[in-house]
Amino acid sequence: MIGMFDKEKRGTVSFDNFGALWKYVTDWQHCFRSFDRDGSGSIDSQELQTAFTTFGYRLSQQTVEMIVRKFDRLGQNKILFDDFIEACIVLHTLTSAFKTHDQDQDGIITIHYEQFIDMVFSTLM
Repeated sequence: MIGMFDKEKRGTVSFDNFGALWKYVTDWQHCFRSFDRDGSGSIDSQELQTAFTTFGYRLSQQTVEMIVRKFDRLGQNKILFDDFIEACIVLHTLTSAFKTHDQDQDGIITIHYEQFIDMVFSTLM
């Protein structure tokens, strides 16, 4: 996340940029807590499904469960706060990349293999 707020590209953040980073994390914390219905400090697949639906994503339960497995560092079938942020950012970034190819916005694209590789690798941080 520091890279997102490192406007000078020096690997650090200035005091002003740190304030923006702090607000960003605080906003994410409020968001996370609003979906952590049981107050466990983690989000399970049902809670993540609710979050994604609220954000406007229409994903199957199977896909949400796969996302939980991908970002679940502890192997407990749930994700922690920082994993939640990362999962949401990755989903948003991949969705934005997909939309550049979905000209008619029907949720279907046709691309060549190298276009796919370029699309995915260009989204990696």
